[in-house]
Amino acid sequence: MYRIRQQDLPVVGSSHQFVGAERGDVNVSVFLLNAQPGRGPAPHRHPYDEVQFVREGRGRWNVAGREFEAGAGDILVIKAGEIHSFTCIGDAPLVQVDVHLSPRFIQENLA
Repeated sequence: MYRIRQQDLPVVGSSHQFVGAERGDVNVSVFLLNAQPGRGPAPHRHPYDEVQFVREGRGRWNVAGREFEAGAGDILVIKAGEIHSFTCIGDAPLVQVDVHLSPRFIQENLA
């Protein structure tokens, strides 16, 4: 068993980062995102699938050339290699749990 508090995880940009390889040697890594309005990652991709659980707020996504909005309660499955980006829209923060099916984050930034 391994336990850590979110506040003890490193923060990069708008996310606390749980790197599975460094936290109990598990096969997933997780961004605990809290993005302010107008913020979000530029276009990028990963060599593995990612599942995003939107907990609060709303965002505008572009995934593989398709633009759409999503909000609290939505679950987005982004397949390996799909170019994606998103931005928090509205007045409230976008809060989500982004599960990367890899023990380490591997990200190719495209912008």
